[in-house]
Amino acid sequence: MSQGYWSAIERGLGATASLETLASCAAAVDAELAAFIQAQPGSDLPRDIAHLRGQATIVRFAEPGGWKARVEETIDPLARRSRSIDVHLERVVRKEIAVVELVDLFADGGEAMRGLSDKVAAIRRLNPGWAVAGVLALRATARNRALVGDLEAVIRARFPARPTDWISALRDADRSMPAADGFIWVRVDGSGLFAARRRG
Repeated sequence: MSQGYWSAIERGLGATASLETLASCAAAVDAELAAFIQAQPGSDLPRDIAHLRGQATIVRFAEPGGWKARVEETIDPLARRSRSIDVHLERVVRKEIAVVELVDLFADGGEAMRGLSDKVAAIRRLNPGWAVAGVLALRATARNRALVGDLEAVIRARFPARPTDWISALRDADRSMPAADGFIWVRVDGSGLFAARRRG
């Protein structure tokens, strides 16, 4: 790649560059590339519409399980810019809290996993005596599924609860929440959640 072309990309003039080229450029400077392609350029949908739809899917899915949902719940109310939980699910009857972190683009899996651990720990400190566990909910795009397939051993070690147990607990008011963190998929079309398949 020529210096002039690189400079054009840095100035935002790389409209003709392929996604592969842009991803290579981002990797070369240790940056994260995040892109969303819209069917209708110039539409007035919010930039994070996929994330908002995913949150709505989680809230709807968990309602039959007796979960009360709070979206974008602030963890550090006194901080200037607080961290927030994508979907905080709570069942008072069982004294259970599920901290759900929704990831649209699994570009930095380590950051997503550390962020979830951090938030679960914060909620445990704020709610002594409650069962608190985390759920990584990942949009089931082809790219995300391929990445998770490559990292299956890591995902299994970090999220030991059976995905089917989490799906059942979210959906069924009579099922207790797993004690360990879990990993589930969010359908791309927003029609629901499903369990991640595991080999072996």
